[in-house]
Amino acid sequence: MGYYDQNDQTRHKEGKGRNGSFFLSSLAGALIGALIIILTAPALSSYGVLPYKIQPPSQQAAENKSVPPQNNLAVQSLSDKEVDSETVHAVEKAGGAVVGITNIQSSGFWSDTAKEQAAGTGSGVIYKKAGDKAFVVTNNHVVEGATKLEVTLSNGTKIPAKLLGTDVLTDLAVLAIDGTKVQKVAEFGNSDQLKLGEPVIAIGDPLGPTFSGSVTKGIISGIQRTIPIDINQDGIVDWQSEVLQTDAAINPGNSGGALINSAGQVIGINSMKIAQQAVEGIGLSIPINSAKPIINDLERFGNVKRPYMGVDLKSVDEIPAYYQEQALKLPSGINYGVALRQVVPNSPADKAGLKEMDVIVELDGKTVHDVLELRKHLYNDKKIGDKMKIKFYRDGKLKETTVTLIGESL
Repeated sequence: MGYYDQNDQTRHKEGKGRNGSFFLSSLAGALIGALIIILTAPALSSYGVLPYKIQPPSQQAAENKSVPPQNNLAVQSLSDKEVDSETVHAVEKAGGAVVGITNIQSSGFWSDTAKEQAAGTGSGVIYKKAGDKAFVVTNNHVVEGATKLEVTLSNGTKIPAKLLGTDVLTDLAVLAIDGTKVQKVAEFGNSDQLKLGEPVIAIGDPLGPTFSGSVTKGIISGIQRTIPIDINQDGIVDWQSEVLQTDAAINPGNSGGALINSAGQVIGINSMKIAQQAVEGIGLSIPINSAKPIINDLERFGNVKRPYMGVDLKSVDEIPAYYQEQALKLPSGINYGVALRQVVPNSPADKAGLKEMDVIVELDGKTVHDVLELRKHLYNDKKIGDKMKIKFYRDGKLKETTVTLIGESL
């Protein structure tokens, strides 16, 4: 009845002499079809098959009650057992500790009409309450350049915030706020115990206040990922940030928010995503075990105290071969290491006898190829007060010394 069939032409030609019977059979078919529609219309309308006038839910339910279900398509509410209660409980436990952060900056600095306005928004996590103060961890890039900061609690209450400190290398920052109105404090978990495929939940304010407290769910897609960071935007990698990878949706505004496990514990601080057209579902979060010592330093000192040598560095592979040979006087085949462009007077390096133009090639028995490897060994493997054995080239000869590291705010 909705398509063209050549066999129908044959039947029409043969029936030219029987127009009366053809008309009666057609009329009977039409009446039967109309009767079927009339009898079944109420039942079909309850499933949305036929257009039907809009009625109040109570009235429509009363009218449909007399019509027994015709099939198993009837919509039923989920029972409590079918709801993912583990996720709900985790969000209930941690959600109230996730806040919005507004970065307020001055505009028109050189004019008499300078105004303060919101330059961006992000998220944060209340991790501690002491006395009448509460402390919030977020990303450095969320608070960067702010003249004022404002925290919005999960219930909509807005509180001025004081910036206690930031760390560029780890992209973390800590704020202090009035804690008298704070009801929830997050619990830190153990990011070292995470497993691939473990379910996780991201909570934050994507795209600002309109979507505050948004919850997305995913899994741990990767552990101990390393992402190159160019801090001063000079095209040279300054640091390798170690992060967790998740496919839980992380969007602009989620930065600084919480990545929690199924127990409602914070196991990561959401920091970034891979924002390429061909990439989907790669969000990155700072592991909480890596963040905790940084958070403690920022809260106590306003900066991070790391082992300090007192040198200005340049990777040998960034120096033209001519200068490697003529200025640094490196032996043939030595095209790696870290050149010292400057040694700070009375610094640990100076006291150990290191000089400008020396080339460090080994730390504590490990080969050092570039500045990045030197920083990672210094910041990740050493502590303030430790001794560090150094092998270096000077005027083409391999020498050795030991540096006693001191603490320095970076």
